Amino acid sequence: MPRAQGTALRPLRSIDVRVAFAGTPDFAVPALQSLMRSLHQLVGVLTQPDRPRGRGQHLTPSPVKAAVEGAVPVAQPASLRSPEDRATLAAWRPDVLVVVAYGLILPKPVLEIPRLGCVNVHASLLPRWRGAAPVERALLAGDETTGVTIMRMEEGLDTGPILLQRAVAIGPRDTGTTLRATLADEGAALLLEALQGLGDGTLHPRPQPLEGVTYARKLEKREAPIDWNRPAVQIERQVRGLQPWPLAETSLLDPRTGVPERLLVHAARVVPGGGAAALSVAGCIVETDGRHEAGYIRVQCGDGCLDLLALQRPGGQRLPAALFTRGPRALVTSTVLGGMS
Repeated sequence: MPRAQGTALRPLRSIDVRVAFAGTPDFAVPALQSLMRSLHQLVGVLTQPDRPRGRGQHLTPSPVKAAVEGAVPVAQPASLRSPEDRATLAAWRPDVLVVVAYGLILPKPVLEIPRLGCVNVHASLLPRWRGAAPVERALLAGDETTGVTIMRMEEGLDTGPILLQRAVAIGPRDTGTTLRATLADEGAALLLEALQGLGDGTLHPRPQPLEGVTYARKLEKREAPIDWNRPAVQIERQVRGLQPWPLAETSLLDPRTGVPERLLVHAARVVPGGGAAALSVAGCIVETDGRHEAGYIRVQCGDGCLDLLALQRPGGQRLPAALFTRGPRALVTSTVLGGMS
């Protein structure tokens, strides 16, 4: 039932808090598991419907559904727009709905079901990077710090008041994959602190600052191709930020067929001091070191040089760059990357 306007919220002991959970991808699993191990009463889980995945396109449950393993009731509505869609959640009578990367917009009637509101775990220090891809946008922008925000949800996009925040340093080798995993674990721990504070009435939300708002728009496949005219430092961020999807990519002509092929770039590093490239053509390989598997392929960029460390041809495996300097399809000095539409 929706809570009445102006009704005072009675503090609850943490053990009395009835929690419903809404989440779908891997990022949501640590928070769910944290709740399942806690003293809170996890009354039910919302997750998106099973989707066809893999080469066989078999219906596959979401990581959140798989993590529950039948221990908690699960509902998978395609939307939450109608009363029928919301009936299961309402029947659970949650005090709090915890939302972590659920993937569906919560309409106002849903926000009004839990008596203590809906709480979201967001992977940034709001108001920076509101939106769908905060982890990736932080990496692409070269941020040195990000973090996790626990906020009370409202109808706006990530505009709700802040309950708790925790900053996390972004390491020089962090990728979208590693940073997302770190923030998922931090968010799971911080969530329990927030629920404790809500339950005993000691935690009070504060409005987000009006300054510093940025938006983390959803990643698109068109962001994958590397423009070698850009500075090496920006391309290196692209390689790290677009993992695990869509992955940074370039192209080259197959020396055997003359047909262009895609080349996925999994790892790269900026050459200190800009390198010693004698050529100025962006995308041109100026040096290779394939003497051992930890070798590299050095590429001239618009500003500086980039060492490619791990590559993958379509349908192949991710391999050390040194293995791409051998054989009839080897990448050699003066090979020019890029330019395939």
